[in-house]
Amino acid sequence: MNSNLREPAVAAPTGVTAWLDDIAAGADPLVWLARARTAALDSLDLGLWIHLCPDRSWADQLALLQARLAEPGARAELMARYPLLGVPFGVKDNIDIAGAPTSAACPKFTRVAERSATVVQRLLDAGALWLGKTNLDQFATGLVGTRSPYGQPACLSDASRISGGSSSGSAMMVARNIVPFALGTDTAGSGRIPAGFNGLVGLKPTPGRVSTAGVLPACRTLDCVSIFAHNVADAAHVLAVIEGPDAADAYSAWSPGPAALPAHRPLRVAVPKAPVLDAALGYPAAWAAALQHLSSLADGARQHGIDLVEVDMVKLDEVAALLYDGPWVAERHATVRELLERDPDALDPTVRQVIARAIGQTATTTFEAQYHLRALQAELSGWWDHIDLLMVPTAPTHPTFAEVAADPLGANSQLGRYTNFVNLLGWSALALPAGEADQGLPFGVTFIGPAQADAALANFGRLWEGALGAERVEHVEGAELTEGTDGANGAAVLTRQPASEATLALAVVGAHLSGLPLNWQLTERGARLIAVTHTAPVYQLYALPGTTPPKPGMVRVGRGDEELGTSIAVEVWAMPQREVGSFLALIPAPLGLGSLQLADGSTVHGFVCEAHAVAAATNISHFGGWRAYLASLRATP
Repeated sequence: MNSNLREPAVAAPTGVTAWLDDIAAGADPLVWLARARTAALDSLDLGLWIHLCPDRSWADQLALLQARLAEPGARAELMARYPLLGVPFGVKDNIDIAGAPTSAACPKFTRVAERSATVVQRLLDAGALWLGKTNLDQFATGLVGTRSPYGQPACLSDASRISGGSSSGSAMMVARNIVPFALGTDTAGSGRIPAGFNGLVGLKPTPGRVSTAGVLPACRTLDCVSIFAHNVADAAHVLAVIEGPDAADAYSAWSPGPAALPAHRPLRVAVPKAPVLDAALGYPAAWAAALQHLSSLADGARQHGIDLVEVDMVKLDEVAALLYDGPWVAERHATVRELLERDPDALDPTVRQVIARAIGQTATTTFEAQYHLRALQAELSGWWDHIDLLMVPTAPTHPTFAEVAADPLGANSQLGRYTNFVNLLGWSALALPAGEADQGLPFGVTFIGPAQADAALANFGRLWEGALGAERVEHVEGAELTEGTDGANGAAVLTRQPASEATLALAVVGAHLSGLPLNWQLTERGARLIAVTHTAPVYQLYALPGTTPPKPGMVRVGRGDEELGTSIAVEVWAMPQREVGSFLALIPAPLGLGSLQLADGSTVHGFVCEAHAVAAATNISHFGGWRAYLASLRATP
């Protein structure tokens, strides 16, 4: 062990960020890693694992970690190079790791991977260490976690109840604090249901945002790699490492979305009009408490409040039914067809029964279903014109092993009620803990957004957790630098955020201010309010005559006349750069965009006015801003 590094605490930190905080402060993670491996070995009889990292491979990973820890430079520089330095993780056993077997929980399907899946390689390149391949519902077909010859993981809070699936082993590794995070996959909800049943965060990105190259397909057109973690910041950090385009994945669709949800008005959150919930488990009361928690955000974190919008789930149910009752089940058949024909008994009976539905599908029924889905997609995309998020219970109930055994297909179908439709629609989702139901069972909710809302969902998820009230963060080039780490090197951890689209900071001074007649020109382009501030005291504001709606013109005083200037109230909005051109086309002369100096000395683009146009205008600088001037007009008899 490096004698210059601090001896770690008795217990390894819980979570990715906490783990990295201690390493940044000088801790050596090797003792924690040894304990993680011991915990993994001790849990082999719990049905979490299919394949533990061999001793030789584990030793090679530790040697590489030691070499990285010894690289020259400050610890902060090291952490920037390797944003997951020394962090162990688990991998669902339908995701390839070079040199390791991939079984998809089917022994007769097992093969050794020649190369790692893109997501795994990105994690390894970031300094993370894989600890093992985790159990799953065979061929990722199920939401229960019971369809595997390698065991049936149980819920951490109640051993009589299922862990949820198909990413059962990955979820339970994190829930049992063996690793800070783990990879799952999600086609119908497999990255969300186990999170909800075990008090975890389950991040399911927009389809195509994370590469599925090297992932054994369940439904290749719908599959997503998902992340299990203890908190949203950890999941977002991992997503930032693994996301991005990949030429090796024909379904890669990289397109960063907005950084945050609208902040200039109440947030519009849709909820099911008549949610189906298990009263015997106390789910209705837990859901009511979750709604209350959502409303409480309006009292603190959400300045403009939250509006709840009840929606009918009928169309979403119609989409969800297509996943297993429609031709998409043929995608599962495409993966296992050869094995199914050669040795049908190699498959779990329930998995075989599900996949066998594909045999009756035809090209005609496939196209008919695609037409039906496209019509539903077009109709439901209109929801996002009126809502910002959809909040649903992650699951309507939490069955016991006995209930699943009595009705394997029915229990599974019930669990997919609030999950099955999401990937078919190309949407993003974030499953979050939401307290407890009866008997101490974890209760979870899922926030669903449109495609590429991943970064915005993560930021909202942190509000849900209350994280923003607990720590001070500083935004640095699309990342978050979480401050407050004290250590031998005074280092701080660069906690990464999912990428968001490039924006232009734009200061508005008149009719584009929040609530005024032209503000819609900003909001319809996806701009978001990021600051309410003032200019430097070097401007004059004029009421321009003959403009509709009324507009001001702001001009900068000449050099040497700074004493004539005033500080003017402005709002700064972040507008997607792709929308700037269309916005410029709406600005009439004599107004335009130029460089504007703010009170803090920074410079942004903002509205300015040609100097000649104010010759016949009224100087209203003494009001300090357009709103104050408009208020004076209303106050005049």
